[in-house]
Parts: sequence; C-alpha cells; structure tokens
Amino acid sequence: MKYKHFLQADSECSCEQPSSLSAFTSRRAPHHLTMTPAINLSTGGAPEKSCIVNDQMGPFTVLYILIFIISLPGNLVSVWAFIHSPRAKKSASIYLINLLVADLLLLLALPFKIMKDLGVAPWNLMVFHCQASAVTIYISLYASIAFLAFIITDRYLQECHTVRSLRLQEVGFARLLSLVVWLLLLLIMVPNMALPIKQVKEQTYLSCSSLKKDISLHWHALTVFLCTALFLNASAATLISSTLAVKKLLRSRSDPKLWASARKVAASVAAVALAYVFSFVPYHVVRTPYTLAQTKVITDCETKKRLFLGKESTLLLSVLHLCFDPLIFFYLNAPFRHTIRKLFPCLGNHAISNAKEEAAEEMMQPATSAQQEAAC
Repeated sequence: MKYKHFLQADSECSCEQPSSLSAFTSRRAPHHLTMTPAINLSTGGAPEKSCIVNDQMGPFTVLYILIFIISLPGNLVSVWAFIHSPRAKKSASIYLINLLVADLLLLLALPFKIMKDLGVAPWNLMVFHCQASAVTIYISLYASIAFLAFIITDRYLQECHTVRSLRLQEVGFARLLSLVVWLLLLLIMVPNMALPIKQVKEQTYLSCSSLKKDISLHWHALTVFLCTALFLNASAATLISSTLAVKKLLRSRSDPKLWASARKVAASVAAVALAYVFSFVPYHVVRTPYTLAQTKVITDCETKKRLFLGKESTLLLSVLHLCFDPLIFFYLNAPFRHTIRKLFPCLGNHAISNAKEEAAEEMMQPATSAQQEAAC
C-alpha cells in the first residue's frame, strides 16, 4: 500500500510540470523583449541571457542635441549665402555646394536618431529610423568624405599648372564627378532601405541590426566594405594632395609679395586636412570590428558593448563636422565670404584687407595658358 501510495503521489506531482521544454521557457519568458530574445537556448539546453548594448545612450544624445543646435544656424546661413552668391565658376565651389547638401541631409536625419536614442520615439518612428534616416546619415557621412577629399585635391591642382590639371578643374567635370558620387552612394546604400525586415515585437532597446534578415545583414556587410574602400581612397588622395600642396606653397617664402597669400592658402589646406582626419579616421578604426559584431561573427556580449560604445563615440566625432563646415565655406569660397560680410558687416573689422584677400584668391585661380609650362 505504501508503495502504491508513493507512485500515485509521484504521478500527481509530474502532472503539474510543463509537458515540454518549450512550455517551460514560454511560461518563464519575460513579456518585455530587448534587442535579442530575452532567453535563448544553447545547444546544451541552458538558458542564455540577452545582450543589450544600446541602453547607455543618454550622454551621446545630449551631445547630438548640442551639435544639432550649434550647427543648424550656421548651415542655414550657408544655404542663404550660397543662394545669394554669384553662380559658381570654379570646381571648388561645386564641391563646397555638394558638401553643404550632404550636411543638410545629416541635419534632416539627426532628429530621428536623437528621438530614438532618447526613447521618446513611437515604435513606427524607430523602425523608420532604422530603415531610412540611419541610412541617410551614412549617405551624408560618405558624401562629406568624398567632397572634402575633392576640395583638398582641387587645392593642390590649382598650384599644378598643367593642361591636365586645368581639365580636372573645369566646372563641368566637377559637376559630373559630384553626380557620380551621389549615384554611387545611392546605389550602395538604398538597398539597405528597400530590403525586407523582420517582424518583431515592440521593444524599448531596439537594435537596427535585429530587424535585418540574413540577406540584409550580408548586404550591410558589403556596404561597409565598399564604403571603407571609398574612405581609404579618399584618405590617400587627401594625404598626398595636402602634403604636396602645402610643400609647394611654402616654396613661396622667397617672394615677400606671395608669401602672405601662400601662407594663408597653406593654412586653409592644412586645416581642412586636419578636420578630415579628426572627424573620420577614428570612426573607421572601429567600424570594421563593430560590423563583425552586427553580423554575429563576434558573439561575446562584453565585446559587443565595447564596440558599440566605441562606434557611437567615433560617430559623434564624424557628425561634429557639421559645426566646422560653415567655417570651411567661409575661408575657401570668396563669393560666399563676400555675401556673409554683407549680411554681417562686423566681420569685416577682423578680416584681412581687400588687397591681400584678392591676392590670396589669385593664387587659388586655375593657371592661365601662359603658366601651363610649369610642371608640378
């Protein structure tokens, strides 16, 4: 009787247990989902905790808001100045205008990132950011890289008085090259907007990569590879052109009439090159390993968190160029500068004299046919 009673008690107890492992996990799974499922089962059947990497965005969001507030007036004034300036007659002006367009795209997309990172965006807006505005940020980023490289290269070509350099400085060629850059970036980036996404439940800490299907993750990795190649080529052109331009300009020290103007131009070239390095090099040091974490090649949670924080920190530096670009427009484009001085007459009190300014601009002009015999 005792043995029979024991079997009956054991049978009643077993009936209360979940009928399967899936029932066990479903009954204990939290209702709130994070960027990955709250409980994953490893091959051994043990539960694995989720890995949340984007739950410390507060400081970044504050800095993004400051960048947006500081850069918005400068870029709006830049738009007004370019509209009221004479029509562009130099290739450098074409590249500067395209750089401004890239900045405006970034300014349009930045509020969506800020709202998502603050956690105040509704779910549909968070998904929209992942599909559209985040991609727009990267289109703007790489357009800025390309056009800054063109600006610095153009500065060197203006000191290189050859027939080939003159052709490369034609306004028509600059417009064609700018169009090619935009079309290339759209060809690479737009599929990230168009490829289908997963249907996931609403969650507080949404990671954009968690929305991507396998084909989207593969295209994302290819996009990073192609954009990194673009960055490396642009960086090589920037480094070589800025070094040669500064070296050539510094040779004018023997001529007192040209030295003041040459020093000003050399300083502007060096400043643009330094801004390029400061804004974009740190980000690309982190970008590749972070992509490995996104595509699940790197799976360690602590490593993922460090890479995410590194990516966000360096992306912040890249976005910071929004504050510097209006200064580049002012110092590298004479019509823009004259228009700004009409709008703000007080700037003329601290500016160089008109004679020195005209001399500096003369140095920036493409070579005449009489100068084409000089070789770089």
